[in-house]
Amino acid sequence: MTTLLLTHPVFLEHDTGPGHPERPDRMRAIDKVLAHDIFQTLKREEAPLRDDVEEWIALAHPQSYIDAIKQLRPAPGEGPVHLDGDTLLSSGSWEAALRAVGAGLHAVDAVLDKSSGVANAFCQVRPCGHHAETARAMGFCIFNNIAIAGMYARRKHGAERIAVVDFDVHHGNGTQDIFWSDKDLFFASTHQMPLYPGTGALAETGVGNIFNAPLRPGDGGEPFREAMESRILPALRNFGPDLVLISAGFDAHRDDPLANLQLVESDFAWATGALAEVARRQAGGRLVSMLEGGYNLTGLARSVAVHVKGLMDAGS
Repeated sequence: MTTLLLTHPVFLEHDTGPGHPERPDRMRAIDKVLAHDIFQTLKREEAPLRDDVEEWIALAHPQSYIDAIKQLRPAPGEGPVHLDGDTLLSSGSWEAALRAVGAGLHAVDAVLDKSSGVANAFCQVRPCGHHAETARAMGFCIFNNIAIAGMYARRKHGAERIAVVDFDVHHGNGTQDIFWSDKDLFFASTHQMPLYPGTGALAETGVGNIFNAPLRPGDGGEPFREAMESRILPALRNFGPDLVLISAGFDAHRDDPLANLQLVESDFAWATGALAEVARRQAGGRLVSMLEGGYNLTGLARSVAVHVKGLMDAGS
């Protein structure tokens, strides 16, 4: 069994403009670190552009929203369109967004197919997705890649209980919004609070399926691990997922410019192992991770490296 890595050159064409933290260099930094010999056994495939992708996006977003994004996309040579203050749509963004969703769909297909030889998957994609609400782009996100992947697993493959765990430093408000009222969709998040987007309080519980564990500015590995061990991992085990999905943001790293948590690579490695162990015990090892944030290029690359290595170790 192997770990599947999905990415595509078109993710470089999502042009967010000069000075934007969510920039194409993030992909280049990850490409460089994953070119190391220790990652030679990864199964590498391109994120697909599926003919049916809009059908699956519509599981999480209304068709009117999908059509609005499509109509707003600028033509080649035209400047970017602002969907909100920090979320841009360039001429290359539409295909990138569709392939980001397609990566999640393909990863789900692979890990749920026992004959594929794929134990788990990492989707190295952009734009990220966890802030995209049902009908609102925000926080660098256009479509909610992880929520769509989870709902696709249920609709296409009959996986009944879908869990998303989000350790990005920013709360995954979009995934929470989409999952809010469905008891068979589980969402748990560690995140800094107060911080953008302002959601993620302990009291936000949905229908008993939402588990937030906010951390304070300056918190490091010990409070992060305690939050995971005392709140998130027990709830995840109790939920009994058929599939574990990770919103893997690495902007809780101590060197990240957008927040104030103090995690280091070993914390992300630990979280990867803990979540993979739950997936092994309760979901047959079925796990898909999708890239969210992480804006210090060195911290991002090193954190992705330990995360992917953890997935490889779990799947071997």
